[in-house]
Amino acid sequence: MLEAIYEWIQNISIYLIVMAAVMHAIPGKDYGKYVRFFSGLVLILLLASPLMKLTGTADDFRTLYQGKEYEMERQEIERAEEIYEQSGLSEFIDGYSGEGTMAEENGEAGAGQIGVEEIRIGE
Repeated sequence: MLEAIYEWIQNISIYLIVMAAVMHAIPGKDYGKYVRFFSGLVLILLLASPLMKLTGTADDFRTLYQGKEYEMERQEIERAEEIYEQSGLSEFIDGYSGEGTMAEENGEAGAGQIGVEEIRIGE
């Protein structure tokens, strides 16, 4: 029990030290209010973490966060796939990845090797 309290206080202390360093490193006062707002939200979560562990809502919160994160990543992958298909790169890449590559057409050996003709410099 005391170890958990010690760890909780240690986490809050480290967080406050890091945030103080970040606040001093911000290159202007314009971003300070946003950093303070975000750091305040994280501090609230740090302060509430023992209560969330006692009530069992920490696991629910983690599951909710991971579900939203998974959904966002899935949507991002779908958008990237649409952009890839719209760009026409798939036909371009398919044209060079199949049989009949330039090395095979030139009769050069070795899969994955590139043949180069003689290079002359200074002519």
